[in-house]
Amino acid sequence: MTKEIISTHERRERTVLVGVGQGDRRHGWELNSSLDELAQLAKTAGADVVGRVIQKLEKPSSTHYLGSGKLQELVELKSTLNYDTAVFNDELRPRQQRNLEEALGVKVIDRTALILDIFARSARTKEGKLQVELAQHEYLLPRLAGQWSHLERLGAGIGTRGPGESQIETDRQLIRKRISGIKRQIEEVRKHRELYRRKREKSHTPLIALVGYTNSGKSTLLNALCKSDVLVENKLFSTLDPVTRKLHLPDGRNVLLTDTVGFIHKLPPLIVAAFHATLEELDEADLLLHVVDITSPDAVSQSQTVEEILGQLHVDTKPRITVINKIDLLIESMEESGDIAISIKSPPEATVVVSAIKTWNLEKLLEKIQNFL
Repeated sequence: MTKEIISTHERRERTVLVGVGQGDRRHGWELNSSLDELAQLAKTAGADVVGRVIQKLEKPSSTHYLGSGKLQELVELKSTLNYDTAVFNDELRPRQQRNLEEALGVKVIDRTALILDIFARSARTKEGKLQVELAQHEYLLPRLAGQWSHLERLGAGIGTRGPGESQIETDRQLIRKRISGIKRQIEEVRKHRELYRRKREKSHTPLIALVGYTNSGKSTLLNALCKSDVLVENKLFSTLDPVTRKLHLPDGRNVLLTDTVGFIHKLPPLIVAAFHATLEELDEADLLLHVVDITSPDAVSQSQTVEEILGQLHVDTKPRITVINKIDLLIESMEESGDIAISIKSPPEATVVVSAIKTWNLEKLLEKIQNFL
C-alpha cells in the first residue's frame, strides 16, 4: 500500500496555505514572500489557493505546527473558505501531520510533498523518474504508521500482534526493498555518467554548468547560447532532467553547457540526496554560470539560497560568473542591476547583465566565459 502524496491531477483542490515564522526576515526570507512562493508551487501542482494563515512563532509547535488558538482559527475557516486541502510551508513531522489531519478533517500536505508532486510531473527521462521515486519513497517511509492506526487497536499485548502493526512492517519492508532497487539503478546511471566524464576529459572539452533559482531563465539561456530547443515554460521546475549541449565560443573552441535542476528556498535534503547523481555534474564543471532573475523582488534572497545549496554540495569555491537575466523586463535603469550585483556580492569582472529571451549582451557573456577558461 502506498500513500498518496498529493492528487490535484483530476481537479483543482481548494487549498489554504499555512506558515509559521518570526514575521521578520530570517535567512533573507520574509514569511509572506515565502508563502507567495508556496502559492506558486501549489498552483503549479494544480491547486486553487483560496486563503492563507500565518502565525508568528519562534518555532512551530511540536504537536500541531500551529498554536492552539491559531489552529482553532484554521478549523473555523473551513466554513467560509470551504477548503479541502491545507498546505504547510515546512516539512511536517509524521506526528504533526497525523494530528493536523485529525483536527482539520482535510488532506494535509507539507512543502516537501508539494515539491515532490511537481517533480513527479516534470520528470521525463527514466533517470529523472527514478530520482523522484527514490525521494518519494524515502519521504513516505517514516509516515506509514498513521495509515493503519484503525487496525492497530484490534490487537494488543503479548501474543496479540495486531494486523495493523503487521501491515505496517510489511509496507516498510516493501518500500525498503524498492528503495534499494532504485538506488542500484541510479548507481548504474552514475557509472554511465562517470564513463562519459572520462571520455570528455580525454578530449579536453571544458564543461560549464548553469545553476540558479527555479524559473530564473536557465533553459532559455541554454537555448540562446547553444541555438537549441530545450523545453521552456514559465513555471517552477519546468526543467528537471539535466540537459547538455555543445557551445561554440567566438575563438573557435567548443565547450559543453549543461543545465541542472533549479534550486528553491527550503529545498528538502532528501531531494538533494536523491538527485546526487545528477548534481555530480556541478562537481565536474570547470565553470558555473549562476543565473539570477533580476525581476524577482526576492532576487537577493534567491541568490543567497543558491549559494547556500552550492555550499552544501561543496562546489561553492568553483569559478563562477553571475548572469543577471531578464533585463528586458526591468523598467528601471541599468543602475538597479548594478545594485543587485553588489547585494549578491558578485564582482563586476564576474558579472554580466543579459536578456536570454532577447539575446541581449550574450557576446559579452561569451567573452567572459573565454577569459575564465
